Amino acid sequence: MTSTRLRPLYIIPARGGSKGIPYKNIKQLGGRPLIAYSIDVALSLAGGNPERVILSTDDPKIASVAESLGLPVPYRRPASLATDTSGSREVIIDAMDYADSQGIGYDCVVLLQPTTPFRNAQDVQQALELFDPEDTDMVVSVAEAASNPYYNCFETDPVSGYLHISKGDGLLTRRQDAPQAWEYNGAVYVINPASIRKMPLGMFPRRKPSVMPKERSVDLDTPLDWAVAEAILANQTNCQTKRQ
Repeated sequence: MTSTRLRPLYIIPARGGSKGIPYKNIKQLGGRPLIAYSIDVALSLAGGNPERVILSTDDPKIASVAESLGLPVPYRRPASLATDTSGSREVIIDAMDYADSQGIGYDCVVLLQPTTPFRNAQDVQQALELFDPEDTDMVVSVAEAASNPYYNCFETDPVSGYLHISKGDGLLTRRQDAPQAWEYNGAVYVINPASIRKMPLGMFPRRKPSVMPKERSVDLDTPLDWAVAEAILANQTNCQTKRQ
């Protein structure tokens, strides 16, 4: 399914520690472990070839669940990269180093975080189509920002303490007149391997957006986010039942 011009390496990061939602990567969502949704997408895009999909985890319980879902987990993330302060860049590079040691060739890295379960294979494919290793550091999935810095996003003046608009002159009276603003939704990152070895993701000068709809951009970080996701799945099930 993936474009024949690219050889992606899919990385699914899933450490054991999680304070907001304990063991959220394997917590049941809609009757399935959360991580199952990302594994399904990665394996389908990899043509069923599991060696191109690396689960980056330090936790044997998470690894066991992934293997029960059809993804072998020969690699283990070092404990030093599984702390609350571990950076995504170091985690990605360590997984790349493992792939290199196994002779797995790739020209881009696709990071699929388990916490965006409604992302589908078409969303990833769309991002891959936008990626060009010659002129792109990263393609990142985005959704329309909830707050627009030209319209309803404000900052506090450090001297007066009054609010002022984040960008622009503050004279816009309609949101649709403001420039569009995007926010990362955490679903898809297509990364140039050479770029990430040179600099952190936040310093990439050549980032392209891949727009996703709000309904597939739910990012699970809190119990409230989880409740929203369960409600979405329940609604989808009800709609499917009514159509049958």
